[in-house]
Parts: sequence; C-alpha cells; structure tokens
Amino acid sequence: MTTPLKQPTWRKPAGMLAILLIILLWSGIIVSASDFIGAQNIAIQSIIYLVAGIIWIAPMRPLMIWMETGSFRAPPQD
Repeated sequence: MTTPLKQPTWRKPAGMLAILLIILLWSGIIVSASDFIGAQNIAIQSIIYLVAGIIWIAPMRPLMIWMETGSFRAPPQD
C-alpha cells in the first residue's frame, strides 16, 4: 500500500532562505569584528571562533521544526 505524496509547502523554501540569511548575517558580524579578534592572543582567537562557529546553530533547530510542522516547538512525543 502506498501513501499519497504530501504537497510541498512554502515553509521549506522560506526556511532555506532564512537559514542562508542567518548564515550571511552571522558571518558578516564575525567578519566585522575580525580586527578586534585578530588583535587577540591565538588562544583567545580560537575560543572566539569556536564559540562563534557554534552559536549560529542555536536558531536552526526551531527553524527546522517550523519548516516541517508549522510550529516553532517540537511536537509532543507519544
């Protein structure tokens, strides 16, 4: 038995554009701070770039959930 295909929603392309926009904005913020970051000790630079490389992921989970369900919260587990 086959299941009918779901119709694509506008949320997926909008979500993909939002992801690209978030990455673009975040990288712009980090690049604009590169003079300050570059003046720091190499250990401090490493920590800053490590944290900056992880922080941009924070808004991705709710955005991905929204793309799939239409809600920013995960559906309850049964």
